Amino acid sequence: MVKVQTFLRTRTMLVLSRAVGELISIGDDISVRVLSVSGTTVRFGVEAPRHIDVHRFEIYEKIQRKKNQVARKACSVK
Repeated sequence: MVKVQTFLRTRTMLVLSRAVGELISIGDDISVRVLSVSGTTVRFGVEAPRHIDVHRFEIYEKIQRKKNQVARKACSVK
């Protein structure tokens, strides 16, 4: 089952159903494999080139906040 939903009118979300072991491809270089499903927890494996950072969203948010803090501090020093 594939659905396309509009997300904040600027992005499109593709919703897919995958079984354990199946892949999702993102572009030519990134693959996401469903490793296991246990209750409401899904484990994914992400294969990507080393130059592409892959993070859980909450870690990505921390990184972005830190970058913004550093940028603001650099601007206030000028």
